[in-house]
Amino acid sequence: MVFMLTKMLHTFAAVLTICGFILRGYWMMSGSQLLQHRLTKILPHVVDTVFLLAGIALVWMLSMNVLTQPWLLAKIVGLIVYIVLGTIAIKRGRTKEIRIMAFTGALAVYAWVAGVAIAKSPASWLAMFAG
Repeated sequence: MVFMLTKMLHTFAAVLTICGFILRGYWMMSGSQLLQHRLTKILPHVVDTVFLLAGIALVWMLSMNVLTQPWLLAKIVGLIVYIVLGTIAIKRGRTKEIRIMAFTGALAVYAWVAGVAIAKSPASWLAMFAG
């Protein structure tokens, strides 16, 4: 029961994370002042922390070794790439064009990571067609 609740929390946080990122990306592209709102700067960190802690709890509950699970290692590497692209997209990109390209790249990486999580394969969504 605790495992299923943790998995549901992790999945819900994953959905909240991408929805919030898409909204902040829209605000970035439209030049909205909402991007500078205090809650906009704090809430994503709270959601991402819940997302990460729930993921770590799942790995711990399943006694998984990241080094022996290629899909899990791919998911972690993808998460790091998503975070880097996301920070460039929302605040570190020097120009709007760079921020938009980083935003698009972050969305693509997120979609790949979601496919890795669902397929349990680094091939992501393509793994579903392979077998």
